[in-house]
Amino acid sequence: MSDDQPTPERPGDEPTRELRPGAPHWWSQPPAQQAPEHPYRQQPAGTWPAPAPAQLPGPLPAQARATRVPGWLWLATTALALVVGLLGGLAGGALVASHQEASGGGGLLHVQRRTAVPLPADNRSIPAVAAKVLPSTVQIIAEYDGNPQGATGSGFVMDREGHVITNNHVVAEAAADHGPIEVIDHRGRHLRATVVGRSSVYDVAVLEVKGARSLRPAAFGSADQMRVGESVVAIGSPLGLSATVTSGIVSAVHRPVTTGNGSDSSYISAVQTDAAINPGNSGGPLVNLQGQVVGVNSAIASLGSSSGSNGESGSIGVGFAIPIEQVEVTTDQILRTGEAKYPVIGANVRGTRNLDGAKVDSVTPGQPAAQAGLRAGDLITALDHQPISGSIDLVVAIRTHVPGDTVTLTVRRGSHTQRIRVRLAAKVG
Repeated sequence: MSDDQPTPERPGDEPTRELRPGAPHWWSQPPAQQAPEHPYRQQPAGTWPAPAPAQLPGPLPAQARATRVPGWLWLATTALALVVGLLGGLAGGALVASHQEASGGGGLLHVQRRTAVPLPADNRSIPAVAAKVLPSTVQIIAEYDGNPQGATGSGFVMDREGHVITNNHVVAEAAADHGPIEVIDHRGRHLRATVVGRSSVYDVAVLEVKGARSLRPAAFGSADQMRVGESVVAIGSPLGLSATVTSGIVSAVHRPVTTGNGSDSSYISAVQTDAAINPGNSGGPLVNLQGQVVGVNSAIASLGSSSGSNGESGSIGVGFAIPIEQVEVTTDQILRTGEAKYPVIGANVRGTRNLDGAKVDSVTPGQPAAQAGLRAGDLITALDHQPISGSIDLVVAIRTHVPGDTVTLTVRRGSHTQRIRVRLAAKVG
């Protein structure tokens, strides 16, 4: 297969679906285990040795009985005992009070816990994120084939010039059919939009929306700086339900994902999230808790089950977003030239049964792979020291770069391993 369109080769890979419009499980608890028998068996009554009887003191000696204590000493001893008791009571009360304060005022004593100061209300919270990003998010309806419903999706405002970012697959059919595209903002206004440019390779499209200059542009963050486990929020119009907010975490980063079919296939080094994403979320923003866009929601994994009348699967907690860094590169190309370009090496590759690399079937004369000395039969096992297990991994790794970049391929040729530097060429798509 060409390095532009490889075929998935991993057995058991879950399919991914673009977010096109369109019996509970009861877990039984394990039986309770019987408590083990105490190692010390109970002895029959009366078998334990009885304690020795207490020895009572005998009569005091006559000298001791006759001894008398002076009265002044009794008074001094009594006064000292009262002072010591009072001081001890005050110290004990103070200790109890300090422990109760540390434990929230409860009656039991607890070890004092040292915790960080909690964040102020609505600071970096999901309600605060929603309030900040919802005014920048829009719903998109793209008509085609005379169908007024058309394709539905989401998008977000990128600048004060009225440009809106969405997925290519949301507007592709309308653009090909010259159908009208409508944007609905957070206040319910219906605005007409036109396509500035789109990339099927990266599944990104840029719209120009009349009247969107008054909309608030979204803030951009960084997907590269996101860590697995960080909280994220997805905003969009799933199943046509506008201004929907869902939350989750970053489940993985740099996940190689392919969506679509044939010439419309997209290869993404995706941000994976368990935030609920459904058809209609396409093109909407995935944001961090600072309200910054870190990705564009684009696809979900599918188990083949269906939901809804359109027969498309819904969220199973495995969604994918295009990193905002890639979106920025592609939208910049579109706004400057009206088209997007992607990098290629000019080789046909396929996966292997052992998932140990991408096998080179052929190289195109005059293209970077041929010029660098890559040959048919070579096995590419890494790109810039990033392991490659198949053809999809290789294509995704290449497409995280831009045309003109130089990459280093680790190549196994027979029993020898070598590194080959390749300067990436460009294609429009």
